[in-house]
Amino acid sequence: MQFTIEATDAVSKARSGCLVTDSGVIETPIFMPVGTVGAVKGVHLKDLEEEIRAQIILGNTYHLYLRPGMEVLEAAGGLHRFNAWDKPILTDSGGFQVFSLSHRRKITESGVTFSSHIDGSVHKFTPESVVDVQRIIGSDIMMALDECTPYPTTHEYAEKSMERTHRWLERGVAQWKQTSPHYGRYQSFFPIIQGSVFKDLRVRSAEFIASMDCDGNAIGGVSVGEPTEEMYAMTKICCDILPWQKPRYLMGVGTPANILECIALGVDMFDCVMPTRNGRNATLFTKEGIINLRNEKWKFDFSPLDEESDLFADRVYTKAYLRHLFMNGEMLASMVGSLHNLHFYLSLVREARKHIQEGDFTDWKNTYAPILSRRI
Repeated sequence: MQFTIEATDAVSKARSGCLVTDSGVIETPIFMPVGTVGAVKGVHLKDLEEEIRAQIILGNTYHLYLRPGMEVLEAAGGLHRFNAWDKPILTDSGGFQVFSLSHRRKITESGVTFSSHIDGSVHKFTPESVVDVQRIIGSDIMMALDECTPYPTTHEYAEKSMERTHRWLERGVAQWKQTSPHYGRYQSFFPIIQGSVFKDLRVRSAEFIASMDCDGNAIGGVSVGEPTEEMYAMTKICCDILPWQKPRYLMGVGTPANILECIALGVDMFDCVMPTRNGRNATLFTKEGIINLRNEKWKFDFSPLDEESDLFADRVYTKAYLRHLFMNGEMLASMVGSLHNLHFYLSLVREARKHIQEGDFTDWKNTYAPILSRRI
């Protein structure tokens, strides 16, 4: 994997770059649509490629491990061949999903034992086994097993959790280095910074993660219920320590305004279920603000979702019509809502990249971000 920084903002830490993988090139900053079980909910690959212009999608190790299972994925030749997405794929280690099942799992030094949410069967993830699973999945970027510390938590627990995550990382890196890709595509390995909202822990974790000298680095545990200002503060601490020349991935963030603010802090990669989840529930992100199409005010609004958009659905479908579909539980409503929001997110990061390259990112961000957060 190669990462090149192409332009920087004079006022903030924002940068645009180019991330080269064996499955394709990713222009940063980038938003990655979430395809938990190998599919972005309700969105065809053709639309992802041609309309949304996604450059990389996510799969989740926990869900793919349970269904369809490693036997099927290996027989298929990996996730790229199984789901027909030939561009880059990043897989989460499954840590967040496992640790969110607090009543179904047990953490030990060796790893985490958990019960499947599907049938109750018992499984175990270790730092080594999640590398092996991701080798079978065949993702271009693999994530290390970590404990995603809940919020709120005590300093004592956050420290113990962080230190265990660091010990797990050493084992995961060793397994990554002594194993090989199954399908001939190079697989990068990203560690994850933890430490909750405690500055001293975030500093220690960022320094340790940087010392592992992996291909890129991730910031975790910053979208688990903490105040937005804490999210920004912890992200800034991490970005100020992480090596400049390697890509930085902020996990699970966030709203369009969050993304712009964190680009300004030096983040390159983002993912979040928000665009598809909100899109399925009649909440659309637009350049004028956030709209809830279930509101009565849109009932007689026959204007397009966005007449200036290059997305087919935005130009053809009206707000009144899409509201009608949502109010009647029509499947198409969720599909169009997801398509619109994903297109908006990808357009947003492309626009941010353009302003970084043109040298006026901060002025543009400071004007635009507040508009993106208002409800209309």
